Amino acid sequence: MNDTVLKLPNGDFTTVEWLEKHGPLTVTVHTFRMGDVEDPDLYAAEPLWNWQNSEMGEWVMANAVQTPSWHREIDKFMWGYNYSIRAELMPKDYTYWWLKWGHTLTK
Repeated sequence: MNDTVLKLPNGDFTTVEWLEKHGPLTVTVHTFRMGDVEDPDLYAAEPLWNWQNSEMGEWVMANAVQTPSWHREIDKFMWGYNYSIRAELMPKDYTYWWLKWGHTLTK
């Protein structure tokens, strides 16, 4: 087994051995904010669709273990909503995703 250390998006570290033993890793692959609107899911449809048709979105949709899911949370401080897209990726796919797009996430 290889003991290569990988940095996770939340700042923690893990090893390839751990990932291979425990299976796929759930990763937040995209985030965006939505203002205070009457129907946030309706307004979020366009950014979700645009992400799904981007280079990263197409790659994640093709390589995720299961279909990625989107999640909405209330943003109490900005009077709106935070949306995130989460996907389960296998270790080699997570490594590829992190090296190519992991630095583009904003919080």
